[in-house]
Amino acid sequence: MTATIATTPSPAPESTLEGHGQPLIDKTFRWILFAATAVGIVFLAVLIVYVTLKGLPRLTPALWQNMPSIRNPDTAGAQSAITGTIWVMAFTALTALPVGILSAVYLEEFGNAKSRFQRVVDINIQNLAAVPSVVFGILGLAIIARAFQLGQTVITAGLTLGLLVLPVVIISTRESLRAVPQNIRHGSLALGATQWQTTWKQTMPAAIPGMATGTILALSRAIGEAAPLLLLGAVSFISFNPTGPFSAYTTMPIQIFNWTKDPREEFQILAAALIVLLLVLLLAMNAVAILIRNRTQRRW
Repeated sequence: MTATIATTPSPAPESTLEGHGQPLIDKTFRWILFAATAVGIVFLAVLIVYVTLKGLPRLTPALWQNMPSIRNPDTAGAQSAITGTIWVMAFTALTALPVGILSAVYLEEFGNAKSRFQRVVDINIQNLAAVPSVVFGILGLAIIARAFQLGQTVITAGLTLGLLVLPVVIISTRESLRAVPQNIRHGSLALGATQWQTTWKQTMPAAIPGMATGTILALSRAIGEAAPLLLLGAVSFISFNPTGPFSAYTTMPIQIFNWTKDPREEFQILAAALIVLLLVLLLAMNAVAILIRNRTQRRW
């Protein structure tokens, strides 16, 4: 007599059951991200086309050759705003780039990552990178313009925007230094070079692509800022070019803000034309950053 043994089917592994619906979830999430990105790109493209078509009649050399005018919009230009932007960006670069790059080199190559001081500095840098630009405008107004008595001048704007982009410069430079393989540092030290010689001759040249890209993108952010300059009291109408660091100034975003407030259609067209010019300048800076990265980057 043979005994019959009843066997119950073994349950399928949990990973198989859980992973059965995973491809559907991945595809759904991917399509949601794609749709959100497409909506943003479409609206941005429509906005750029609208502004370009509106400002096209005033995209002439008179836009950057003539000075602003309140009474005669037909001959008004933005020469003082363009020149003021160049002055402010020059002082922003002089403020942010040396301090940011040297700070990043010290923190990444010479500092002690386990020390409490460096941990506090790292946290503060990351927090400052997310602070709204208006807060930096308040800081610049309270300390640079009033406490240091520099007033509403080019150097005040340059220092304020330099503080604004300083955390971005530090973070991008540190990421570029981290991307350099440790073998390069070890090989240089093994051959007898000091740590400073290794950093100056080996690590920093290898990190130039990322450093250049990060600094240009940081400056391109600063060039489009209007909120901190409005808090600093930047003059919205100036019919002369700045002559030095202590001159009054205006910038392209401030001039655009001033023209868009005017109800006359001629000034609305001027504002659209200057927006297009500012977009072209920003795209040119981003193109330079991409070109530098592609020409100088190395594959390890």
